[in-house]
Amino acid sequence: QVQLVESGGGLVQPGGSLRLSCAAFGFIFSNYAMSWYRQAPGKERELVAGITSTGGNTNYADSVKGRFTMSRDNAKNTVYLQMNSLKPEDTAVYYCNAFLTWSKDYWGQGTQVTVSS
Repeated sequence: QVQLVESGGGLVQPGGSLRLSCAAFGFIFSNYAMSWYRQAPGKERELVAGITSTGGNTNYADSVKGRFTMSRDNAKNTVYLQMNSLKPEDTAVYYCNAFLTWSKDYWGQGTQVTVSS
């Protein structure tokens, strides 16, 4: 059974940092690219960052480039999202995603990130 478990969200002041983690279970983690998405209140879910199966390549939304870094540890079946220089507009629920096939698209439960003074 595939399961994605996010952690690391919380309340942080503008300019602060958080590190999100997503532990994956139930599939061969090292075979698949992974992604982070976020959804702010009243907005559609958007792609934040993606990483290839080996971790050799990453891509980022323009809004987070230079501030966020996605990485993975295939030995621990875990992906990370290091978020620096956080802004109020980064406030959202952050979701981990594993797209295995068109019929096997898995999401975590989400972790809330709130950036506020």
